[in-house]
Amino acid sequence: MKIAIANDVAMAAEALRRVVASTAEHQVLWIARTGLEAVRMCADNRPDLVLMDLNMPELDGVEATRQIMEQSPCAILVVTGRPQDNVNQVFRALGAGALDVTATPVLQGQPGGDAELLAKIRTMDKLIRHSGGSQAMMPRSAANGNGADGAEAAERVTSLLAIGASTGGPVAVSKMLAGWKPPRGCAVVVVQHIDQHFADNFARWLGEQLEMPVRAAEEGDELVAGTVLIAKSNDHLTLDQNYRLRYDAEPKDYAYRPSVDVFFHCVAQHWKGEAVGVLLTGMGRDGAEGLLAMRRAGQATIAQDQGSSAVYGMPRAAAELDAAQMILPLAKIGPVLRSTLGGRS
Repeated sequence: MKIAIANDVAMAAEALRRVVASTAEHQVLWIARTGLEAVRMCADNRPDLVLMDLNMPELDGVEATRQIMEQSPCAILVVTGRPQDNVNQVFRALGAGALDVTATPVLQGQPGGDAELLAKIRTMDKLIRHSGGSQAMMPRSAANGNGADGAEAAERVTSLLAIGASTGGPVAVSKMLAGWKPPRGCAVVVVQHIDQHFADNFARWLGEQLEMPVRAAEEGDELVAGTVLIAKSNDHLTLDQNYRLRYDAEPKDYAYRPSVDVFFHCVAQHWKGEAVGVLLTGMGRDGAEGLLAMRRAGQATIAQDQGSSAVYGMPRAAAELDAAQMILPLAKIGPVLRSTLGGRS
């Protein structure tokens, strides 16, 4: 892969350059010292992947990510010192189109940073190839900016909202659910492509945006009415016949982790009550086949439209398969959920 680095700290930029240069399959294409320079260099010489810092002069990493995704879309991995201390910025960057986040090796203060970054880069490479290359990074249109057993849980939870998202997903999920209090008996599960080390932060951040409880789903959890449960592992979240949430490493070679397809297929197979599947913005095709399975099982299905998607990959794949009964701008999905599932604003 051709990899670009955007970081104004010389020591950090050199550490990133050294990690990339240590491999035979990757090369450093260029190094930008400001966010504005990164935007310009992406336009002139687009890389396969940008390692993007958050705090830079002229434009910070969030705004640089937003402009790159609008003008010269490519894969972006946020690489910054102590991302857990910059949660709001991280999720703004993910909302702007960054794929994932990790700590800068030289700054994270613990061994193994080089290997962790290389593992992230390998995952990005696999995702890019699986999605069809840089052309899959479609720019957004200018038009839009515990206690009970399984049977008892099934009686209590009568409807399920299953949400899948990737690139741009955190902000999209927040906007879609903002101000909504689900009706009695409705559970919400979110499968967002995000590293397991940052999933708890995502749950806390999302909980600050919404008027309902949000927490990470643990192995063996039951669905909980009125609560948003977030997939928290790089393994795939599943729903068994007793309506308990599990984590499964298989399929191991699947590029998308945790997989939206895996969870949606479980909902189609096991859930007997009312269900709505929503597939939001994201790179690649994950979730489209699972959404189709939900539709064939008689469950309601919605996909985000191109104009409001940060990256129109996953929803586009769903549209191509005719998996979505409705294709809607993000601003209209929430009202449709309210009319379909009920609840109040």
